[in-house]
Amino acid sequence: MAASPAAKASSKLCLFVHVVFFAWYVFTLRANCSIEISDRHPGTRSYGGRWKYLTFINLVMQTVFFGFCVLTDVVYNVLPSKSTRGGIPLFLVTLRDGFFTVLAFPVGTFVFASFWSLYTYDRELVYPKYLDDIIPIWLNHAMHTVIMPLLLAQMYLQPHKHPSRLNGILALALFASLYLAWVLWVRHVSGLWVYPIMARLSPVGLVLFLGAASVSMAPLYLLGEKLSRAIWSTTGTQKKKK
Repeated sequence: MAASPAAKASSKLCLFVHVVFFAWYVFTLRANCSIEISDRHPGTRSYGGRWKYLTFINLVMQTVFFGFCVLTDVVYNVLPSKSTRGGIPLFLVTLRDGFFTVLAFPVGTFVFASFWSLYTYDRELVYPKYLDDIIPIWLNHAMHTVIMPLLLAQMYLQPHKHPSRLNGILALALFASLYLAWVLWVRHVSGLWVYPIMARLSPVGLVLFLGAASVSMAPLYLLGEKLSRAIWSTTGTQKKKK
């Protein structure tokens, strides 16, 4: 949606912040891909490489999203304000909002919440201690911690129009289903589970775990909707959904 006098940040400030966020993710993604692989952590050498890890998929997703934000901001800063009310500028904003509300926020929040929940309970289930010798601590936090404050900053920086609740949740469910199918396919082809916790669960426990993980995406979508509405309720940029 086009910027309004009530917007909390100017288009130039948005561009500056998005350039910083995008640069951070490019730097983090490059650092992740530059890690020297140890024989103790053959994950990136086995079938699927880094692409079987949701953390890496999310890292790429956040990088693409903020890169797209930069593109949208540049268009809005270059074109006259009257030209941004329709056509390509409005289309870009619609894509940006859909990307953020359906994928970037719920998936990023899931990575943050699920990782640190399991890590706190028993880190060996998700991030064995030997990985500390392979992955720098700062990079671990860049992939699993920093994502959350950046998502919240983006939510506060610009209003985002959510699609209909049904369409948004269905699109997110499609993503979750595709990733789950990918995880099972990796197991079928390579004989390896993507995460240690999966190898420790019984068949029934595994079904319950994967089911709960998939279903938890919907509440995260609703959380994003509620937070966005709470932040922007006084701006008149979002209407309450029935």
